[in-house]
Amino acid sequence: MSRFTGNRARLLLVVAVLLIGSACGLLGQDLWLAAKAEVAGCLLDRSLAAHLADGRPHPPWSWADFAPVACLEVPRLGIYRHVLTGATGESMAFGLGHLDGSAPPNGRGNCVLTGHRDSWCAFLRSLRQQDLVILRTRDGSGVYLVEHTDVVHREDLAPVAPAADTRLTLITCYPFSGLRAGQQRFVVRCRPIVIRKQNGYAANARQVYHVM
Repeated sequence: MSRFTGNRARLLLVVAVLLIGSACGLLGQDLWLAAKAEVAGCLLDRSLAAHLADGRPHPPWSWADFAPVACLEVPRLGIYRHVLTGATGESMAFGLGHLDGSAPPNGRGNCVLTGHRDSWCAFLRSLRQQDLVILRTRDGSGVYLVEHTDVVHREDLAPVAPAADTRLTLITCYPFSGLRAGQQRFVVRCRPIVIRKQNGYAANARQVYHVM
């Protein structure tokens, strides 16, 4: 074997080791992120259950500046999302954020929920007219129908304007394939068909759907 061939073989070996190391590092990172997301989901479930039991805010961990106050489901798509106080970067990293100042979930007025288009709100692109959206809170469960979707400029405040009637508005950035937040927003407007209190009615959102 020539000296050149030997150096080339060693170089290829070093490159292969580096590639394997990088692949193992990426795999380990993915596993860590998946485990972290699973733990966060369990903590959010526990906090939401506590809130539904006593009505008080229960942050999922001591340093969180948000707490779950509701859960949202889309039965056709198999979607389940936690609804968290405040549409902040931290809250939207773990679920849908409830826009401060908008109506409370299932309350009279315009309840606005928002989230990231590449994670918790990615399902919005798959919603169709007449899809059922179920919103469960401590006070009861609401069943909504998707009326229509729209794309608006981010400075258009009509989707978040107060309303006299009960409605649910879901908002995320648009286009869904964009790498950075652009000037447009994707808006889903929903109207209620049933708002029921928890006085012996269905205890969870899935039961609400099945008894409809």
